[in-house]
Amino acid sequence: MQSGYYTATGGMVTQFNRLDMIANNLANVNTNGFKHQDVVIGDFAKVFQEYRDELPLRNHTRDAADFVNRSINKVPHIVEEFRSLELGPMMVTGNTFDFALARDDLFFMIETPAGVRLTRDGSFQLNSEGILTTKDGDPVLPSDYYQNKGYIKLDSNGNYSADKDGNIYQSEELVKQLMTVTSHRVKELKNVGDNMFVANENDIIPILDSGSVKHKTLEKSNVNAVREMTALIEANRLVEMYQRVMNTHQDDLNREAITRLSTVKA
Repeated sequence: MQSGYYTATGGMVTQFNRLDMIANNLANVNTNGFKHQDVVIGDFAKVFQEYRDELPLRNHTRDAADFVNRSINKVPHIVEEFRSLELGPMMVTGNTFDFALARDDLFFMIETPAGVRLTRDGSFQLNSEGILTTKDGDPVLPSDYYQNKGYIKLDSNGNYSADKDGNIYQSEELVKQLMTVTSHRVKELKNVGDNMFVANENDIIPILDSGSVKHKTLEKSNVNAVREMTALIEANRLVEMYQRVMNTHQDDLNREAITRLSTVKA
């Protein structure tokens, strides 16, 4: 059995998946509030050892499976995908409806056609009805949303200010407070695209006195473009290396097949 061929194939597939993630990071290097994503690479043997007791198999069947896969149990495997919650750079924009969160575990709440979503992107605007929305037109939710089901409605000609807890004032009168929340499982939030996340409603925890809201400021992406370009070059070189290993094993296999077939008597 050409066990090295399996290892090289697994390594190549792993690096292809890593390349997809690196490309996504680079595509979002200028996306407000975007969080860098990466992977942890392990091997089948480690995964098998950690989870073998949870497999719905009898002991002798597990042992048989381990024996059969012994030659390929070092195949590289993506053990975990993770997202760095490290704060991105804060940029003062001076724009009235720009907000940033200076705590890495906080999110704004947004109402979308698919349900409530969380985001770190505080680049907001007013729609034609004076409701504070995202750039896609989804309403930004206030702190009293669950009590009143209302939105943040402002006069487009007003003089606005906001404090560090997200209270929005118009002509020095309190209008609404931004809903800022965290989650019991921040690291497990599912990315659903458009720089938004979905969480189980029972896991959402309102944090209304965080002192972390920055007005007229945006958090930029925490992606380090230089680091990602370095990772891109590294992953491409690994793909090329695995390809050469696979070609070598294929050539060896072909030579062995030709040698054996040439000795077969008709």
